[in-house]
This record gives sequence, C-alpha cells and structure tokens, in this order.
Amino acid sequence: MTASLTLVSHHLCPYVQRAAISLAEKGVPFERVYVDLSDKPDWFRAISPLGKVPLLSVRHDHSQEVIFESAVILEFLEETEANPLHPADPLARARHRAWIEFGSAILNAIGRFYSAADEAAFLHESSGLSGMFARVEAELSARQSGRWFAGERFSLVDAVYGPVFRYFDTFDSIGDFGILDGKPLAQAWRTALSKRKSVKEAVGADYPQRLHAFLRAKGSYLSEIIRLQAIATPQALSA
Repeated sequence: MTASLTLVSHHLCPYVQRAAISLAEKGVPFERVYVDLSDKPDWFRAISPLGKVPLLSVRHDHSQEVIFESAVILEFLEETEANPLHPADPLARARHRAWIEFGSAILNAIGRFYSAADEAAFLHESSGLSGMFARVEAELSARQSGRWFAGERFSLVDAVYGPVFRYFDTFDSIGDFGILDGKPLAQAWRTALSKRKSVKEAVGADYPQRLHAFLRAKGSYLSEIIRLQAIATPQALSA
C-alpha cells in the first residue's frame, strides 16, 4: 500500500508503542506527532472519537482517513503492509490475538498497581499481576522453543509485550516487588525484547525519566515509596 502514515502519539502510552513497533518491524516509514493528553488540542479532539492515542492518519490518493484504537491499527497494518507479524494458520492467529488481549489486561492491571492508594491495595494488585505473569510463564513453558512468543519468529504478541515489560525497568529501579520472581521464561522473553531495535526505539531516550515523574506525581502508594526513596537517596535520584 502506498500511503503517507502519521502516528499520533503520547510519550508514555504503551498502546502507541505497539503500533510503532509493528511499523518498524514491517519497515514502513511514518511520521510521529505527540499530543499532551492533559491538554488535548482542538485538532486532536476533532479526529479522535474516544480522545485517546494512538491514532493512525493515512493519506492516500489525495484523501485522508484516521484510524483509532491500537488493535484496529495493528490489524490494518497486517492487511495492507508487507512482512506479516501474525501467523498464517487461522488457529495460531486466533491464539495470538487472544494473548494480545491478555497483554492488554496486564496493562490494565499495571495501571491499577501503580495507582493503588494504600498498602493493602498495592499488595493485592501486586499479587494479581504476579498471577497473570504466572499464566504467561505457563504458556511459554508449554509452547515456546525460541526467543519470542512463537519461537524464532517475532510476532504481534511480542510487539504487545515489549511495552508491558518496559514498565518493569522503572519498577525495578524503585523497589523489589517480586512480580516476575520465579518466572525464568518470562524474564528471558523480557530480556530479548529489551534488546530488539524496534522495541528500544518505540520510545524516546527520556522515557524512563518521564515514567518516573509520572509515577511520582500519581499520589498513590507507589508515589509515596518514590518520595521516601528520594529523601533517602536524593543524589542518586536527581541524576
């Protein structure tokens, strides 16, 4: 498909990242425009029915269409661009789509984890996340024979879990919450994804600082941990 693509983004959004990873893996050139979701510009409100990112603006034959929702964007790219990331077999493809949905559920659980207001809620969400990754570990144990979710072939499932695991780089810098403990296959997958060029380049160089600042400002139990950590080690955290 010959078209000009623009990915409307937010610096921290994991759903934007999965679209950027897919585009990179397919070798598709695209522009990237960032919006402040706390102060949404009028042009963005006009083209985003749900007021969310990502959006994919597609200019083709003097016309422009805007696609919203990351799952729809990923499927559009699969249908229109070369280098498919889904498996060809319908049953395998359905399985991959199911684990993509599970990845979205994990992202929701991560949001509850870093937003938990008190210790009890924080520990509850931490336990829930650990249980979800235990399911991932079991799936990898039953099926995997290589670096990626489907073995040696990078897939859309990998594109989805790269942004999931990226959160834990920052979580690990804050404390040892044990969520991925005892899950060696998930840890190995995380490591492989962290080294993948498309995954690394899906965010800006300042992503860790942006995420840390976002978490600190949440007013949550995790925010308090960060605040106390900053008091204890101000020089380390000011770097």
